[in-house]
Amino acid sequence: MALVVQKYGGTSVGTIDRIRNVARRVAKTYDEGNDVVVIVSAMAGETNKLVALANEMCEFPSEREYDVLVATGEQVSMSLLSMCLQSMGYKAKSYCGFQIPIVTDSVFSKARIEKIDDKKIREDLKSGTIIIVAGFQGVDKDGNITTLGRGGSDTSAVAVAAAVKADVCEIFTDVDGIYTTDPRIVPEASKMEKVSYDEMLEMASLGSKVLQIRSVEFAKKYGVVVHVRSSFNDNPGTLVTKEDADMEAVLVSGITYNKDEAKISVLRVPDKPGIAAKIFSPLSHANITVDMIIQNVSHEGYTDLTFTVPKSDFKKALKIVEETAKETGAASVTSDESIAKVSIVGVGMRSHSGVASKMFQTLSQEGINIQMISTSEIKVSCVIDSKYTELAVRVLHESFDLAKKDIKPE
Repeated sequence: MALVVQKYGGTSVGTIDRIRNVARRVAKTYDEGNDVVVIVSAMAGETNKLVALANEMCEFPSEREYDVLVATGEQVSMSLLSMCLQSMGYKAKSYCGFQIPIVTDSVFSKARIEKIDDKKIREDLKSGTIIIVAGFQGVDKDGNITTLGRGGSDTSAVAVAAAVKADVCEIFTDVDGIYTTDPRIVPEASKMEKVSYDEMLEMASLGSKVLQIRSVEFAKKYGVVVHVRSSFNDNPGTLVTKEDADMEAVLVSGITYNKDEAKISVLRVPDKPGIAAKIFSPLSHANITVDMIIQNVSHEGYTDLTFTVPKSDFKKALKIVEETAKETGAASVTSDESIAKVSIVGVGMRSHSGVASKMFQTLSQEGINIQMISTSEIKVSCVIDSKYTELAVRVLHESFDLAKKDIKPE
């Protein structure tokens, strides 16, 4: 007998028929002699509808009430799945995040999990009950409902798996694993048999939407083995696990892209100590994540600062930066929402040289201008004009020879 945590995404529970399909999968896992805890997302499209309602009501809705609203989507799918399992003759029980409880900090819409009380889950499992938990949500120490950000059900699943010491955390989605790049752009993209935590962290942070980055952080910290697979077939998926020697043999594992960032430039900033802190501190206080940062060489006592932020925070960030720029004596602020970040990722890059230059040369041959560059031990990222995104992904995938022929047959 094993303890299995399964997470089903929005497309997997998008209709009543699909919820019935999920129930059959859950029942099959239970019938094989396993204890089962299920984490569910809202039905596909429901969260977007709720967000639209909030934005229609007012331009800047209360963050607390926003979380109260959007958390209801998961409540619908968890109760429907529980009803379905009960109708099939199984003991099933649903829980909202605050009923477990899944305790978070008080940063609404971007809350971080601080602890999970597994007492109720373990008591119900002992009685043979299948537990259904609403993903994406929790509760702060003051009893306020909080949400974990888009894709937060992945984090809920891995965090619960860590809390109950599950044998595996299966993430069921509408794709049957993690691919070398987006198959919609490159049909020849290869499904990876396994990927290291570090590679997956980079891929998640750089635009791969298969797993939320915080779920991978949890998995790495607590050693949770994650199996990403499809809820629509029985194909083996991709294991996210500890790094091994085989992974280092591959130079580049995947190509990612992200069109959900915007660029802000603060021009002719007085070049003196403390200026960067004055510009970025207000963004930090507003819980806005700054990604890539470039500071030009000082000229005549002035410098330029360019950085990227999530598009969802762009308007808020731009308003803050414009106010800060006036206070610091900067000449002007410019912005650009028509950008994309394209990245190459691979633990093999630690022990191989020339990878970055090959990427730059490949983009140059296609006439693609690089606006910003960021590197780490296992990734290189370039900001380019968004209209070249698909072309960049295709040529890089070909240049690093990531087509299907390199993957072991299933």
